[in-house]
Amino acid sequence: MPLNTLRGRVAFIFEEEDFDVDQIVGVKNIKLKDPCELAKVAMEAYDPDFADKVQAGDLLVGNVNFGYGHPHYPPMIAMRQLGIAGVIAESFAPGYWRGEIAMGFPQAACPGIISLVSRWDEIEVDFDANEIRNLTSGKMLHMEPLAEGDRDMLENGGLIGYLHARDKEE
Repeated sequence: MPLNTLRGRVAFIFEEEDFDVDQIVGVKNIKLKDPCELAKVAMEAYDPDFADKVQAGDLLVGNVNFGYGHPHYPPMIAMRQLGIAGVIAESFAPGYWRGEIAMGFPQAACPGIISLVSRWDEIEVDFDANEIRNLTSGKMLHMEPLAEGDRDMLENGGLIGYLHARDKEE
């Protein structure tokens, strides 16, 4: 299965370096398990109306070392529940990156992304061309290519799908 190009609006820009994604739902809510409950508390501290504004296919943008800290799954479960299709950041914390790629959630590292976009710009993430295009401004940046294993996991919907596909090939 090919890795689809993502196209959506920039729903939020996390400008803070070393952003801890736990802040998306708040540390007090990190033990919630229900995706709907997580979505209700998501982004309360940043934009209380976020859930009403976001659309399926929208994307998040982060700064350097996005996902710093102890990578927990609930914040990004909340984002997926709200329709967020992926994250583009200047760079990622390794634990966060590995966990979200293993979950099949698209990530793209793109130095310079913070200055390429504004909130609500429409962008396109082309994994084949390794480009991020700002369709609103007409500007473009090259992103870091995915490692083969990361690409395989995303193409198969995450680690479990990747392992099943690999077993079928053998």
